[in-house]
Amino acid sequence: MRDRTWLVACAAALWGTDGLLRKPLADALPPATVVFWEHLIVVLLLLPWLPAALRAFAASTARQKAALVAIGVGASAVATAMFTAAFKLGDPVTPLVLQKLQPVFAVLAAFFFLGERVRWTYAAFAVPALLGAWLLSFPDPAQFRVAALSSALLALGAAALWAGGTVLGRLVSTEMSPMHVTTLRFAIGLPASAVVVGVQGAPVLVGADNALGLVLLAVIPGLLALRLYYLGLQTTPASRATLAELAFPATAALIGVGLLGTSLTVTQWIGFAVIVGAVTLLSWHERVRKAPAVHTPTSRASRS
Repeated sequence: MRDRTWLVACAAALWGTDGLLRKPLADALPPATVVFWEHLIVVLLLLPWLPAALRAFAASTARQKAALVAIGVGASAVATAMFTAAFKLGDPVTPLVLQKLQPVFAVLAAFFFLGERVRWTYAAFAVPALLGAWLLSFPDPAQFRVAALSSALLALGAAALWAGGTVLGRLVSTEMSPMHVTTLRFAIGLPASAVVVGVQGAPVLVGADNALGLVLLAVIPGLLALRLYYLGLQTTPASRATLAELAFPATAALIGVGLLGTSLTVTQWIGFAVIVGAVTLLSWHERVRKAPAVHTPTSRASRS
């Protein structure tokens, strides 16, 4: 099957709408409450597919079961809570800086768990993409600081869990229906997010004035984006997918400028252009070149 790096990038672009939808909710509700309702709404929408997904889970191998639980608990619930806590404990810059290490974690995990190998040409796309993400994150990329150690460790933990989610998502998406993977991610993540609510002492009930925002947040950067994401991961190696995910900050920047009244410096616009260019060229390279930047072992045909 053909490479779908572009589809992963489209899913990540939908994640970029998260800020527009989450900002008013974050002002009104604790982050743990928002995450819990995101999972609950999606699970309710996916109820018709839940029985088949649970049967697929029961029929899966022990390795696949462990991967699905890790995705639902780690990448879907715990990583978001850790990233939010990093902002509260330290400065707002530290988590953003350390989150840029996510592709590094993903490449290492893909090497050990999926047998993926990156060729030297991978660096021609990875280095500019990471540099672009750095430039896009800060108005002045020369001024940054790493604050409290606890904040740094939480941000690193979140980046590692998200990277693991990419790799494990690739592992199960090659053998299971993307719809089953999407359904199980939220179904497993729901009780995990409930535990986070309990640990943080956040309220469960929300007002009716937040209902529409929660539904849009759950459907657009949540359900729709992940449906496309796991469909793309069927034929996209994790090492490429993790770079395509950098479309997320690029889209978020455009939405911030166009709809949230923010502005970008010259270096941030350069970073935006570099990210878009690197991800686009990577997708083109993997489609037309006989020697791709990422070599993957032959796997069984996946179901769509």
